[in-house]
Amino acid sequence: MFSESMELRRPTPQSAGAPNCDRLDMRVTAILYAGPDTNLYELRPISEDLVPAFKAGAHVDLYLPNGLIRQYSIASDPEDRSRYFLGIKRDASGRGGSRFVHESIRAGTVVPTGSPRSTFSLIEDGKPAVFIAGGIGVTPFLSMAQRATRINLNWKLYVAVRRRAELSILSPVRSQGERIVTHVDEEHDGRPIDLAAIVRSVGPDTHLYCCGPSPMLEVFEQETASRESKYNHIERFTNDAPAGAASGYTVQLARSNLSVRIEPGQTIIEALRNKGILVTTSCEQGVCGSCETRIVAGRPDHHDVILTDDEKASNKTMMICCSGSLDEVLVLDL
Repeated sequence: MFSESMELRRPTPQSAGAPNCDRLDMRVTAILYAGPDTNLYELRPISEDLVPAFKAGAHVDLYLPNGLIRQYSIASDPEDRSRYFLGIKRDASGRGGSRFVHESIRAGTVVPTGSPRSTFSLIEDGKPAVFIAGGIGVTPFLSMAQRATRINLNWKLYVAVRRRAELSILSPVRSQGERIVTHVDEEHDGRPIDLAAIVRSVGPDTHLYCCGPSPMLEVFEQETASRESKYNHIERFTNDAPAGAASGYTVQLARSNLSVRIEPGQTIIEALRNKGILVTTSCEQGVCGSCETRIVAGRPDHHDVILTDDEKASNKTMMICCSGSLDEVLVLDL
C-alpha cells in the first residue's frame, strides 16, 4: 500500500534483531457489501478487549491462514475502539492476499492482526484537508473524514471510480453530503477526474492527500510539484522500484557484531534471513514501513516509497526489505 512525499508518522525504527510478535487475535464478525468485488470486513478482538488505538489513515497487517501477510487500511472511526473496518477489493492480478480474503474468509474466521501502523496519517494542524481517492484508495479517507469531522477540520473528499456501483463503499461517510464530490468515469465518456482543477482550487497551505492507482498518483505528483512538499501526501498500493542492488556489499550489524555479505540482486532482508537473523518485515516492497531500521554508518540506496526526500538525504533510517547500499560497507543498528 503506502508512500509519501510528506511528513510521516511511523513506528519507531527497529534496533534489535527480534521479530515483532505484537498480534491480536480478531474475529471477523460481519462482512458488508461495499461495491463490485469489494467488502468491508468488521473485525473484533476475541478477548472482548478494545482494539489498539490508531490514527486516522493507519493500516494493519493481517496474518492470513494461508501464510500470507497483507496490509489493509482501517476505514473505521478512530474513536470506535470496539472494532476495525477494513475495506478490501478483490484484485485478480495482485499477489493473492485479497483473493484469499474474498474466497476463504467468512464471518467467524479468526485472523491474527498486527498493531496499527501510521505511514499515511491525517495532519492535525488546523489547516484545511482535501482527500483525493481512486477506487479502493478511498479506504484510509473514510477514517480520516470521520476524524476530521470530529475535530472540526475543514475537509473535502473527491472520489473517482469507473462505475457508480463502486461508490457503495462511501456508506460510513454518506451523512457528510456536500463535502463529498464523486466522479464516475463511465458517466464522463471515460475521462478521469480533473486533478489539475482540484489542485488549482485550494490554497497553498491546504493539505492534499491522494491514494489510488499509479496513473492517478503520477498526475497528482506532476500537478503538485510546485507546491510546498509538506502539504502533499500520497499513498501507494505497490512499489514498482526494483529491490536489491546491482553489485554486492557488506552489512555490519552493530549490536550483533556480525557481518553479512549481500550478493548482487539480493536484499538485506533475504541475506539476514539466510543467516537465521530475523527482523520485522511484512510487505517486503517498501510500502508498509515495518522494517525501517536505523543507520549507523554508510550511505543507503533507497528504493522505498515511504521516506520523504529529506528523510532519505538525512541517512538516518532505511527500509531493509528493498533498499541497498551505495558504499561497500553499510552499518546498521541491529
